[in-house]
Amino acid sequence: MLDLRRNKRLPFFIVVFIAPGALIYSLFMILPLLDSLRLSFFTTSQDNRELWNGLGNYARLFSDSDWAPRFWGALRNNFVFFSIHMLVQNPIGLLLAALLVGKGRARGVYRTLLFLPTVLSVVIIGFIWQLILSPLWGVAPGMLKAVGLGSLFRPWLGLSQTALITVSLISVWQFIGIPMILLYTALIGIPDDLVEAAVVDGCSPWNIFWRIKFPLVLPTLGVVAVLTFVANFNAFDLIYTMKGALAGPDFSSDIMGTLFYRSFFGQQLQLGNPTMGATVAAMMFLIIAAGVLAYLFLWQRRVQSYQL
Repeated sequence: MLDLRRNKRLPFFIVVFIAPGALIYSLFMILPLLDSLRLSFFTTSQDNRELWNGLGNYARLFSDSDWAPRFWGALRNNFVFFSIHMLVQNPIGLLLAALLVGKGRARGVYRTLLFLPTVLSVVIIGFIWQLILSPLWGVAPGMLKAVGLGSLFRPWLGLSQTALITVSLISVWQFIGIPMILLYTALIGIPDDLVEAAVVDGCSPWNIFWRIKFPLVLPTLGVVAVLTFVANFNAFDLIYTMKGALAGPDFSSDIMGTLFYRSFFGQQLQLGNPTMGATVAAMMFLIIAAGVLAYLFLWQRRVQSYQL
């Protein structure tokens, strides 16, 4: 009889190839994460010593009059930021992917043009859109006026009611290429036999997409959703570039990433507090972990990938 236990051993060459990457990842990602979680259970004394505080930092973050309004406001804004990406970015990405499948030789050009903003620097994107939307020297007022919609223009980045939505839509414009490419790859991987059989049966292109193609790309759509969730709750750079660490006006565009930055490093009259910053970072990690686990247990186990 064959020794099954021996066959189940991990080949040595795989360990050799995995070890360097695992070591580097652990050194720069896992260990800092664990130390940040550890730091969230401590507080700093006046002589700069770490003192055990248990869940005191979390209680302060949730209920203290100085911290709670900023935390709950940032958390609410983060869910708005994520919802806009889910409801705008991913459906448009799916639509663009479906259109690219039928573009023939020109699809490479369209694919490159649509993906181009994704590879640009966030600093460049933020600066360009600030110039476009500026009420003083931006081109947006003139463009709207040229088409008879000049009365609709507002300083969207300067109003607390519209600042977060405006920055979210700019982020959608920049990163729409990611779900587009992932869904495009899933669509072109669908066997032609299925589509041809549906055409022979008299199905319209609309029915072919929704009854055949869409169910087959659901696993990829789930991956896109969880990547969107993780990226949006880690977001920081675009809002910091366009609205600064205070995420104005009046913290209306504040999200967890900017709250963490202000808490840890300080800003203007606010002194940095590493333990409270670590607490905010721990809450970001727990929220992201909860979302990923929900995806794994509530979505991935229900949606099965097709096999050729």
